[in-house]
Amino acid sequence: MSLAFVYSGQGAQYAGMGRELYDAHSIVRSVFDEATALLGYDMKELCFHENETLHLTEYTQPAILTVSYAIDRLLEQEGIQPAVVAGLSLGEYTALVKANAFSFTEALKLVSKRGKYMSEAAPPGTGKMVAVMNAERSIIEEVCEEASKVAYVAPANYNMPTQIVIGGEAEGVDRAVQLLEEKGVRRMIPLQVSGPFHTALLHPAAMRLKVDLSTIHFEEPNIPVIGNTEAKVMIQSEIPHLLERQVESAVKWEDSVRFMIEMGVDTFVEVGPGKTLSKFIKKIDKTVTVLNVEDQQSLEKTIESLKR
Repeated sequence: MSLAFVYSGQGAQYAGMGRELYDAHSIVRSVFDEATALLGYDMKELCFHENETLHLTEYTQPAILTVSYAIDRLLEQEGIQPAVVAGLSLGEYTALVKANAFSFTEALKLVSKRGKYMSEAAPPGTGKMVAVMNAERSIIEEVCEEASKVAYVAPANYNMPTQIVIGGEAEGVDRAVQLLEEKGVRRMIPLQVSGPFHTALLHPAAMRLKVDLSTIHFEEPNIPVIGNTEAKVMIQSEIPHLLERQVESAVKWEDSVRFMIEMGVDTFVEVGPGKTLSKFIKKIDKTVTVLNVEDQQSLEKTIESLKR
């Protein structure tokens, strides 16, 4: 068995995430305490109780990172270690922490700023994102190019063969939807997101993040990290530039998963809240084993499956 850990991205958050594991495991409590001390607000309150703050980007990102890293430490304590890691967008930071490219503390500070920069670069109402279902990648790319003559729109997330998300200025996205309908695409789902993430409209955020990234020393990852932007192994010298580009570039998740499978991965564990990545992976390749850990039940099921 060759095992990959994949880490949740923004949008996976929900009130109560991590609570069962926090109550049951001291190592999870220690991670939450560390995050609380560093950020100056109570991470338990943010993650465990219904509140609007959890869905504000600058708080969402540190919250998901904390939950994912805490689960990661728990799996490590159980002797479960991956051969390769990747994460969707924000999840890439957890993957880099897992690979010892930089510390949890550094990542936490960085994603807190990243969330703030993204919110300020694309305030609510700045643009739109639409999930396009069951359409060829080449058709979507051609349509976005054509619609951009009206206003900017581009592919933002290549999630799985049957779902590509497009994003950009509202007028451009609307034009792309119209053109796709004319080409016979029937199913398109507007997404309730706070901004057109992973598009060129986030360029100001990428430039601000670049400054912070320049102050961090990244180590060479000690296990392969498959990056979103190019769907290949990240090397130490390229990490700052890739994290900068990632903010305003399309996430090549389907390509990343296929690359890991080509590397020999046959088992994936989604680490963090939700099962979004698990669903994507099952659509990409039905032959691989897909597990997840987000609560006590899924932890026990995954440990049992991996230790057979």
